[in-house]
Amino acid sequence: MYHKPFFLGLFILFTLQLASQNTLIVGKISDKKGEPIIGANVYIEGTYDGTTSESDGLYQFNTEEKGEQTLAVSYIGYEDFSITLNISGEKVSLDIVLEETINELNEVVITAGAFEASDEKKSVVLKPLDIVLTAGATADLAGALNTLPGTQTVGEEGLLFVRGGASYETKTFIDGLLVLRPYASSVPDMPARNRFSPFLFKGTLFSTGGYSAEYGQALSAALVLQTQDLAPETLTSISLMSIGLGASHTQRWENSSLTIGGDYSNLSPYMSLINQNVSWHLAPQGMNSQLVYRKKTSETGMLKVMANASTNKLALDYPRAEDLSLVRLDLHNQNLFLNATYSEILNDKWSLFTGLAYTEDTDKIAEKFQFDTRERSAQLKLKWKYTSGDFVSFNMGLEYWNQHYKQDFIEANELLWAPSLQNNYGAAFFEANIYLSKKLVSRAGLRTEYSSIIDRWNVAPRWSLAYKTGDYSQFSFAYGAFFQNPENQQLIYRRDLNFERANHFMLNFQKIHNDRIFRIEAYEKNYDQLITFPSLRSRNIDNNGDGYARGIDLFYRDRKTFENVDFWLSYSLLDTRRLFRDFPESSTPNFASKHNLSIVYKQWLPKINTMLGWTYSYGSPRPYNDPNSSFFNAERTPTYHDLSFNASYLTNWFGNFTIVYVSVSNVFGFEQNFGRRFSTSPDANGQFSSIAVDPQARRFLFLGVFLSLGQERDF
Repeated sequence: MYHKPFFLGLFILFTLQLASQNTLIVGKISDKKGEPIIGANVYIEGTYDGTTSESDGLYQFNTEEKGEQTLAVSYIGYEDFSITLNISGEKVSLDIVLEETINELNEVVITAGAFEASDEKKSVVLKPLDIVLTAGATADLAGALNTLPGTQTVGEEGLLFVRGGASYETKTFIDGLLVLRPYASSVPDMPARNRFSPFLFKGTLFSTGGYSAEYGQALSAALVLQTQDLAPETLTSISLMSIGLGASHTQRWENSSLTIGGDYSNLSPYMSLINQNVSWHLAPQGMNSQLVYRKKTSETGMLKVMANASTNKLALDYPRAEDLSLVRLDLHNQNLFLNATYSEILNDKWSLFTGLAYTEDTDKIAEKFQFDTRERSAQLKLKWKYTSGDFVSFNMGLEYWNQHYKQDFIEANELLWAPSLQNNYGAAFFEANIYLSKKLVSRAGLRTEYSSIIDRWNVAPRWSLAYKTGDYSQFSFAYGAFFQNPENQQLIYRRDLNFERANHFMLNFQKIHNDRIFRIEAYEKNYDQLITFPSLRSRNIDNNGDGYARGIDLFYRDRKTFENVDFWLSYSLLDTRRLFRDFPESSTPNFASKHNLSIVYKQWLPKINTMLGWTYSYGSPRPYNDPNSSFFNAERTPTYHDLSFNASYLTNWFGNFTIVYVSVSNVFGFEQNFGRRFSTSPDANGQFSSIAVDPQARRFLFLGVFLSLGQERDF
């Protein structure tokens, strides 16, 4: 729905990879067996010049330093390495072999339920570049993550639905702090987008279950995003797109950096050229501004501040719930997200993290009435980590949230109803990693939470175990209890409810070798105390629901077999039923499909400086309910097919490095249908009328030109 110009990040990424006029230092990091080491820190001591090794162990960075300098390399589980170099401006090539520490224990990593891409883990799955260059994702986090196993394709939503869980069961955290509203506002049956560019983040942990005791209030999944540190260089950029424009400037100082950027999007010109299934009065348009400040406070300390403000609006003819007659609906959303964190290594055993976050979100909806919703949330988090030698480490912390929620229902300029909520939420967690042997590691955790609005406590145990079966493979098991508050839309009617609950069980096998990843995971998730109510308009709300989800997820990625080719395949088998919301009986929910398949293919063509990408997505039919039928959820959507394409061409325009980017979703125009929407009231003949839920258009075409001012590249 909202194709905001976050493609600016694509342009920034490539320009950051340009060769500079400084000394280039390149090489490969490997172990004694010749296997590449991924994510090793490589840097010039006493400076901020450095990088991390890539999936093939290769590294490269530029430095302005001259003369004798010390190059240092560090990686968890290996001895630190350093060497003195005489830097004179000529290219330095240096391959480095790291020695493993005596115990080798840190090779074992908990992987059950988790797909991780960060500077600290070997099991890198999706980096920012992967997200942007995944065809069909349109640089959206959720769009790219939906190509991983465990997710369901729900084209009319655009959100993350994980292992039979509703979208509200997956929560997003930035630098450990909850994001109250990570998606832009939309209207039912029109997909939303994530508010944040993937290039803000250096690490992505997408946990489809069994996640750490550090994270709560999420029944199904946690998307944990770690933001970038200091910007590598001063840079100014401009983007010109078929849906808008944007600009950004980054200033880098010796120990700090500041980025200020903004963009404007307006789909009116585009939608006037492309046939739409929607009658627009005001096509989606919006503005977004961002400030990111980073300061290195010491050799090991980092202060991060981020502010993101956005506004978007639309107006269209939309079917009324009662009889599906079309009326004008206006939506205007404003969102502000602030995030500030400070981290420091106190000594060789203790490290500290503290963070503050604030979110304010306002939706104004106007039909024949006016419906305003305002949410505010302030969060404080303190976390300590203690490491005792190589065998035990502890992670512990405290959290506090203060949340406000308010609705105003106005008709004929009269305030008819104005419910409001206030919740004080507190949590404490403790987690220990215990290395039982060279091949066996256990993680045991406990989280406890209190919510004032329902006046209840919970205790959530978490436990994981990993066993290394070979040099490149391991098994992992995970169990966890997870709790979540009822949604605000239910709490405004009744406060004496209980937490919703889910228990996760997972068994995982993973092998990573020679730029190939294979994963298979079986899981079962049992629900209890789910919210139920007799009908959508009923205020008779309770915790009488339950359910289950079980299945198998498969993932294979290969960056080695074919030259200049990267591809992955993911498949999910899901069996799920639940009794929740207004379900009269236990049934498969309408967002869950039994089979989901994604095939992602990317190829670099060096002779023409072009990257091509294809993504094929398949989803088996999903159930939906026809109230005219005597059977509940007996209808099925058609099978979902989508083949999307993108291409990036690198060149120079007027002495400026330039990327020309094109993206097309659903290239072959497969007919896609997401069921039918039914009226809530029958007509004179006792029948409920309905309309088809279809995409706004069969395809979405994006064109963009991204310029790096003052930078030129030789090809």
